[in-house]
Amino acid sequence: MQVKTTTNSVSVTANVKLRRFLKQIWKYKAYYVFLLPAFLYVAIFNYGPLYGLQIAFKDFNGAFGIAGSKWVGLKHFESFFNGYYFWILIKNTFVLSVYSLAVSFPIPIILALMLNEIKGRYKKTVQTVLYAPHFISTVVLVGIIMTMFSPSIGVVNTVREFLGLERLYFITMPKAFRHLYVWSGVWQTMGWNTVIYIAALSGVDSELIEAATIDGASRMQRIIHINFPVIKPVIVILFIMAVGKIASVGYEKIYLLQNDLNVEVSEVISTYVYKRGLLNAQYSFTSAVDIFNNVVNVVMLLTANAVSRKVGETSLF
Repeated sequence: MQVKTTTNSVSVTANVKLRRFLKQIWKYKAYYVFLLPAFLYVAIFNYGPLYGLQIAFKDFNGAFGIAGSKWVGLKHFESFFNGYYFWILIKNTFVLSVYSLAVSFPIPIILALMLNEIKGRYKKTVQTVLYAPHFISTVVLVGIIMTMFSPSIGVVNTVREFLGLERLYFITMPKAFRHLYVWSGVWQTMGWNTVIYIAALSGVDSELIEAATIDGASRMQRIIHINFPVIKPVIVILFIMAVGKIASVGYEKIYLLQNDLNVEVSEVISTYVYKRGLLNAQYSFTSAVDIFNNVVNVVMLLTANAVSRKVGETSLF
């Protein structure tokens, strides 16, 4: 009798909560209507394709479809782990990604702190000049790199010849590839990446700045002790997110800069997946490689978040 009463009580409580929830939705229905397109987009284009992940565990055959293809378990994962290119891809991907992170992450922070100190009409001009490269497409950017470092007409080799040095074909040099990739990326993205930090710096209390100035604090002291602590939580969050993408290096620019002479350092997971998956139609194998890549990213994200939460006060979750 007691059990039946408890069950009825739980059922009534659940019904009350459901009615309250539906009332809240109806009350703010206009907001949910605005939210619906974003919800549908995420559901269709982010969660919908997850159904296709099973082809990593199958020998996918287009004639039979995903459901009808033969199940092979971890065959493709084992093939990748035991393959000749596994450690080469891991090394190239992480070296390029860590190098890029080490260089490109702090520069926008420094740039934002500097821009925040610029006053007057020149600030907008400087910002426009710095932001402009962000809107250059990858193909155009690679074309600029090819032209600048061309052994015949490139400005870099022209300067080298003027200084009495020999002309070099930088694009074919393995030791030059990583520098070209990383520093061209810094030039293209550093201005745009400062936007977030500049927005955060707008929250600095002007009265605090004035008080520090009256007390005799130098500009550098104000930056270190007032401005930097304001953007520190933003820096931590963005760093955690950057670490979570450390195994994901976009293939477009690498593929366009890649050639037979620099492939030993330029072949990364993304270009490998593109070549074997799309060009050679090995969909199951490359799906397994991509799953491995995403698992590594998730592990790195969780690790960075856990360390940040333990060491500091800021974390994603």
